[in-house]
Amino acid sequence: MTIFRFSHFSFLISHFSFFMKLPSSEERAKIAAKIAADNRGQNVVILDLRDVTSNFDFFVIITGSSRRQLHAISEEIDKVYEKELGDRRLGISGYDESRWIVLDYGDVVVHIFDADSREYYALEELWARAKVL
Repeated sequence: MTIFRFSHFSFLISHFSFFMKLPSSEERAKIAAKIAADNRGQNVVILDLRDVTSNFDFFVIITGSSRRQLHAISEEIDKVYEKELGDRRLGISGYDESRWIVLDYGDVVVHIFDADSREYYALEELWARAKVL
């Protein structure tokens, strides 16, 4: 028979992020953009899609110069969102291929491209009605 000991204090500390109020989607988009810039991401753009679609609020679009850089940017954004903001990623796509990594946080979606893929998919043109912050 196993006896489990439970500390209410440790429970509150470990689940504190559940009760934290997340920054607004705009603030979180700006945080992702700053993290990308701090990690030498290039051509960082924030698209405000709130007047265009109800599916999400912001796209953060970033170009990286190498597979390693795309990974570093995506991992750093994910780490800050989870550990400092209390936000959890809903999905990730393209990490293994490392040509276009998508981090889905619901109302904020981060797109990290290599240069060729960003030019080919041209999200800024596709979402041209969006405001650029």
